[in-house]
Amino acid sequence: MKLIITISILILVGIGITIVYGKYQWQIDTVSLRAKFTRGRQILQPKFYNQTELEGLPAPVQRFFRKVLKDGQSLIESAKLSQKGQFNMSETEVKWNPFTATQIAIAQPPGFDWDGHIQIVPGLNAFVHDTYRSGVGNLHASLLGLFTVAEMHDTPELNQGELMRFFAEAAWYPTALLPSQGVHWTAIDNNSARGTLTDGKTTVSIVFWFNSEGTIDTFQADARYGTFNGKLSAMPWIGRLWNYALRDGMYIPLNGEVGWRRPEGTWLYYKGQITEIEYEFAS
Repeated sequence: MKLIITISILILVGIGITIVYGKYQWQIDTVSLRAKFTRGRQILQPKFYNQTELEGLPAPVQRFFRKVLKDGQSLIESAKLSQKGQFNMSETEVKWNPFTATQIAIAQPPGFDWDGHIQIVPGLNAFVHDTYRSGVGNLHASLLGLFTVAEMHDTPELNQGELMRFFAEAAWYPTALLPSQGVHWTAIDNNSARGTLTDGKTTVSIVFWFNSEGTIDTFQADARYGTFNGKLSAMPWIGRLWNYALRDGMYIPLNGEVGWRRPEGTWLYYKGQITEIEYEFAS
């Protein structure tokens, strides 16, 4: 009996050590990765938002910038945020798993790193880095931060998808949506417009719908690549943003959800909330 108890204790201790070590090793890799973003940032030009930049833009886009920015607003060089929410990693069933995450984003060149910790079962987490840097996308998922379960790197489909994600999430760092930052806006109607962003060899385009208050309500990309039934294919990618609040003089959405418009209907995989956000501004 004593032997069984001793073995059980040793197993539990071993599991605990593995969990702690995996988290520690993942944090080290995260710090190293994010240091590369800091070194690669470019100086923004211009440094301040001027409403004259809105001349000629589609009407809903003009209303958006007038709502979320104030004239003379310093442009955002980088943002660091914390999130919590639910993530559905299944392709076939709705099974929401809680997650927490931190993310950094830089305006020029466009880039971000999402470090998500998704709970599989209590005490067992999947660690995910979803990254776009210097025109290259990278997705790395690891169990306990030690055992790789999925990895993709630098394919045209992934690079497109990651730049598209940066573009859609720019409502969190809205000066990145200005024409001076490389975004081209095309009119559709009084409530929507198409935005296009090019980074190196990759160009992405998203249609944004604006609500009566002027903020972004929903968005859709005609085709973003994902894995469906074990195969890589492109489907319409959709999202919704809400709960706008004032942060550092700008209105940003604190809640969002993202998914696919599949033939059988809408399939959401992300529901999240911004719990903290900090900016570094051009100076």
